[in-house]
Amino acid sequence: MKFLVLWHFDISRLTPEVVRAIAEQPKYGEKLERDGKLECRYHVVGSHGGAWIYNVDSNEEPARLRAFAPGFNFATY
Repeated sequence: MKFLVLWHFDISRLTPEVVRAIAEQPKYGEKLERDGKLECRYHVVGSHGGAWIYNVDSNEEPARLRAFAPGFNFATY
């Protein structure tokens, strides 16, 4: 099953912790791509976030994968 997930960082909440999470997000995406769980990643023009297409086995899996993302607590989906 494929899921399109749009996410956005609220830059008004920028703290050193948020900056670290944002910096780690691409590495997490690369890992998911290697694992075959993430089909592709896109930047959304004019937004501080992105669009990721998950290719997973269940409806619950995208939520679980997002929860492990470094930026999960700092983004809206």
